[in-house]
Amino acid sequence: MELIPRLYGHPDVVALTLEVQAHYRRLYGGPGDVSPVEVADFEAPTGHFLVGYLDGVPAAMGGWRRLGERPGLPSLNTAEIKRMYVAPDARRRGLSRVILAELETSARAAGLDWLVLETGQPQASAVRLYRTSGYIEVDGTAYGHYLEEPDAIHLGKSLHLGSPADRPLNAATARPTSREPEGP
Repeated sequence: MELIPRLYGHPDVVALTLEVQAHYRRLYGGPGDVSPVEVADFEAPTGHFLVGYLDGVPAAMGGWRRLGERPGLPSLNTAEIKRMYVAPDARRRGLSRVILAELETSARAAGLDWLVLETGQPQASAVRLYRTSGYIEVDGTAYGHYLEEPDAIHLGKSLHLGSPADRPLNAATARPTSREPEGP
């Protein structure tokens, strides 16, 4: 897969966004994802957006946008992952992991400390991707658009391995706890 940084308004991004919105309508019903997203959100230095191409065809996308100073975030240098998507005919090839890894790398290079995101229980593959990539449950109050939805899941990941911010977050305070991570 060839990864190319794109503006959020690029025609390939628009086409993939229409696909992901149709997917959300099928999955959740209603109008799709209505969380506010602006083209400028993903422009450097406050954001980054990628499109993955297979044989010149747009097949995957994802981006991050800085959230700025908001109470409840684990760090002042936190960004939100948005619009992670892989086209149906390109799935099961590891493209989402490649996009996610590159988003994490670019966020680290931009001086960010944390990435957070909002997904839903019906998106089991996405939840599995994030959890197996080190994302843990966090308090989504500072950024979650779907806080009232019972299926909403709010996840985050420290971009600094071994730092105090790398410890699991206390969901009530969105601050690192002192306990060690559980599991393998």
